[in-house]
Amino acid sequence: MTSFSTLRVNADRMQDTFIHLALFGATGDGGVSRVTFSEAHLAARKWFRAEIENSGFEFHTDGAGNHSAVLPVSVIARAAARSNPQHDKEIASQKTLATTSRLLLGSHLDSVPNGGRFDGALGVIAALEVLRTVKENGIKLKVNLEAIDFTDEEGTLVGLLGSAALAGRLHPEALKNPRGGRQNLVEGLNRAGLSEEDIFKAARPKKTLAGYLELHIEQGKRLERAGINIGVISAIVGIRSYRLSFIGRADHAGSTLMTDRADASLGASAFTLAARDLVVEDFPNCVVNVGKMEFTPGAFNIVPARVDLSLEFRSPDENEFERLDAALMVCAKEQAARFGLELETEFFEKHVPNLMSAEIQKVFADSCDDLKLTHTSLASGAIHDGQSFDGICPIGMIFVPSLNGASHAPREFTKWDDCVNGANILLQTALRLAT
Repeated sequence: MTSFSTLRVNADRMQDTFIHLALFGATGDGGVSRVTFSEAHLAARKWFRAEIENSGFEFHTDGAGNHSAVLPVSVIARAAARSNPQHDKEIASQKTLATTSRLLLGSHLDSVPNGGRFDGALGVIAALEVLRTVKENGIKLKVNLEAIDFTDEEGTLVGLLGSAALAGRLHPEALKNPRGGRQNLVEGLNRAGLSEEDIFKAARPKKTLAGYLELHIEQGKRLERAGINIGVISAIVGIRSYRLSFIGRADHAGSTLMTDRADASLGASAFTLAARDLVVEDFPNCVVNVGKMEFTPGAFNIVPARVDLSLEFRSPDENEFERLDAALMVCAKEQAARFGLELETEFFEKHVPNLMSAEIQKVFADSCDDLKLTHTSLASGAIHDGQSFDGICPIGMIFVPSLNGASHAPREFTKWDDCVNGANILLQTALRLAT
């Protein structure tokens, strides 16, 4: 492998591209609102296509609406031949290395409502800049490079729609009962000029995927607090969710003694606090969240007969995941019994933890060492498109610091030097894997 350790992305060009992208869906307070297939999202994708074509790359889209810049091996060979005529014979032989296998680099351009400029967008713009840098330097590759913008990572409609479709892991049921509502999905697909049938045609043969690399902001405080430049991701957490229903008895809120009540709110509230303590004390690498409670009958003057709560928990380790699941269910039963309540549980969904490629983690770390950037191993607490490729191709991901850990909000911010650091590590790692 040839050494390209001195090669860097064009930081000013990348910043100009990033700033231009942030105009699409800009909210006026530093954020963006670019939900999947909204007018702002479709405009951003139209602009992204123009950037791809103006940079001299092949543009590719598929039935799931994923948008890509493709840099084939043969293009590199021709570019190098033009710049170095005495190597014509060598370059001609290089064409025999052309392959359908692609190393994917990317993320997503869609955002949550009233989100930030960096989430997803940084990964796409950095991937495009990597391809620009490789192309203009005429570097010979063994695999094609592809900078990709995946559809609906944030889950406005389905969640990981584009990457799951490309990986061949999208199930028809996900479109029949999408998290964002069936009507919203149908209307969004119509606006984007896509069909449900064509979405499933986006699947690519496993042999064509050489790997997937992604740069992302951390969306937390670990890197910033530690003063570390790069987080090399070891795993993406698994997620499980339940609806827990604490069932008691409705009574008059004024005339029923406190000792005579079967108050469903007490069990739900006690469980929320106990679950927090359980995770902090016994599962420090995990998180738990109660994001919603619904009270029935839901009146000031009636003791709650029922409280339904939405429970979600996450872990980077499958064995720990199982233990946490069991412990939370025991905790819920204990708190229900404590207040004389019945408990009903309804399981919703499960995403297993996904380990990153050990080889790619090492290449990321070596690239950091060469560029004299500090790094540490982290698990991602949020889901990302890379999960779709688990078991299909090698996956690698890096984080750069988030100011105050803010994300999914207009105050989301990452210093530009950190963005450039991440892009350079992405470049160096892609070169080490593709040359």
